[in-house]
Amino acid sequence: MNKIINELLLEKSTTDSKASTKRSPRLTQNSKLFKTVVNAIKDKKGESIISLDLRNIDEAVADFFIVCEAQSSTQIHAIAANIEKEVKDNCDEKAYHTSYGPHWTLIDFVNIVVHVFDRDQRKFYDIEGLWADAKHTEHLDK
Repeated sequence: MNKIINELLLEKSTTDSKASTKRSPRLTQNSKLFKTVVNAIKDKKGESIISLDLRNIDEAVADFFIVCEAQSSTQIHAIAANIEKEVKDNCDEKAYHTSYGPHWTLIDFVNIVVHVFDRDQRKFYDIEGLWADAKHTEHLDK
């Protein structure tokens, strides 16, 4: 029994240390990565762009979520591909994880997680409502 408990504690401490390395350093809305993501969305005509500042929420897995919507699966893919390209070209970073889907694509840059939805899926999953404690900032289409 003690052996199992020790193994679980060791596994948890390893997981905790990986999580703490994953989260540092903190970003701001003025960071190059943040601005590049928002501009890449705008370049492909992403709509209703909102950022959620999660830095003051202990349970948050990132510093920011950036959420936008597109009118078709083709546009979702174009936005996501443009984000990855622009971030690689301008920030010399690659996504930690990307999950492509026809209605929702997620791109994880560790401190920034980008959600590109179609309108129905965005309403259904209501990321903004789930993270209502976060500061919401609207990024107007300019």
